[in-house]
Amino acid sequence: MARNRLLRALFATGGMTLLSRLTGFVRDILLARLLGTSALADAFFVAFRIPNFLRRIFGEGAFSQAFVPVFAGYAHTDGPDRSAAQEFADSMAGSFALVLMAVSLIGVIAAPLLILILAPGFLHEPREYHAAVTLLRITFPYLFFISLVAMAGGMLNTRGRFAAAAFTPVLLNVTLIIAAGVIAPHTRSPAITVAWGVFAGGALQLLFQVPFLHRQRLLPRLRLSFRHPGVRRVFQLMIPGLFGASIAQINLIVDTMLASFLATGSIAWLYYANRLLEFPLGVFGIALGTVILPHLSAKHAQASAQEFAHTLDWALKWVAVIAVPAAMALIVLSGPLVVTLFNYGHFSRFDAVMTEHALMAFAIGLPAFVLIKVLAPGYYARQDTKTPVKIGVVALIANIVFNGILIWPLAHVGLALATSLSGILNAALLYRGLRRGGVYEPSAELGGLVRRALAGSVAMGLVLLRPALEFSGFVHASAAMRFLWLGGWIAAGLGVYVTVIWIIGVRPRLLRLA
Repeated sequence: MARNRLLRALFATGGMTLLSRLTGFVRDILLARLLGTSALADAFFVAFRIPNFLRRIFGEGAFSQAFVPVFAGYAHTDGPDRSAAQEFADSMAGSFALVLMAVSLIGVIAAPLLILILAPGFLHEPREYHAAVTLLRITFPYLFFISLVAMAGGMLNTRGRFAAAAFTPVLLNVTLIIAAGVIAPHTRSPAITVAWGVFAGGALQLLFQVPFLHRQRLLPRLRLSFRHPGVRRVFQLMIPGLFGASIAQINLIVDTMLASFLATGSIAWLYYANRLLEFPLGVFGIALGTVILPHLSAKHAQASAQEFAHTLDWALKWVAVIAVPAAMALIVLSGPLVVTLFNYGHFSRFDAVMTEHALMAFAIGLPAFVLIKVLAPGYYARQDTKTPVKIGVVALIANIVFNGILIWPLAHVGLALATSLSGILNAALLYRGLRRGGVYEPSAELGGLVRRALAGSVAMGLVLLRPALEFSGFVHASAAMRFLWLGGWIAAGLGVYVTVIWIIGVRPRLLRLA
């Protein structure tokens, strides 16, 4: 029964994340129409990216990876009145909120310095630099709201309530859709209007969690208590985790710094390509990692090593079946995808080609990025935050080296390819660490499933070559025809993939957590 709940949780979380990504595409289409790939667009994306970097560290990054196992431990050993878990939640919420307020205030004050450090190329364009500073001062407090949202989501996930937390990003997207599509076109400063949409979206997401926490009797009463043993344990786990969880963000920061020296539009091209990559990564990879972390934490608390390893194996089977064909589809259909979604208004055909090339480079690393989301919880659930940090340092150094080698011949595409290569290295080292530590041993079924998924993906890729070769047809078609053709080809490719893997022996029972 518990295993069925885990599978239902995966589909519920994935479904809500799918809705989030779809509304995110609408948001990005409107942003592309409104801002294009201009200098102002680059300034906005830098200002939006900085609090998002920190969100993935303070929010669903280091904090969640430290908080969820500790909270799960209290929930597992607590009495019927749940007093210990509630006291910990109260103390954690008050202490964490104070830290976030301090960081947000520092970020607003230090915005000129942050832009100088993270986008030094903007100094050559004073208008772009000052615009980025203004926008960052508006968007930075988003960090406060969204990090508390991550804490609320971690508490709900531990109780098996995944849908509400997975739905909250939709609220940010809806807010930005209204800001970019309805309000901003009628204002003198569209980018500033959208930035205020980011601020409002963060506040709305936090308010949305309140009734769900109240219903589960989890709504914290803010209490400042840094001496609470649970709070101290979370912050202790966060210290190495801050760097470990920030590795990918540091890689993106390095990419942004380097891209700020490249041609105008490079930051925007990378942003739009990354958004397309995050569709399968978010709908599946992040959803899978979110679901298995509390489950693995509970198995660790129960000292059930066999069930722990079995859950990891189940997750890796899903990675093989979903992430491999998704990467193939993104590589082959990169051109039609970018044109269909973004090639309107101020987003030119040249911008579409530049974004397409970046997407192909990012897509090479998609299976590795999903693997990281699955393998890292194998460490965090056991409250081991140091090993992923060591592995992350190696990946970070590799990314910098790859950047230095690839940026000269490939420009912004080299930055995307370097990210993929360092991600592959990161995933390989995480996997090797779990194997060597005796935590995980792959089942006999996993290897066969990977080979079948590869075979099905190749067959699908061959089918999808036709629309990829008819790129000019997408460019000259109307928006309605673009979406119709793209949807039809995606359905055809999916049909071929499912048919092929069925013929060669993949059955639903192989993907059950039995």
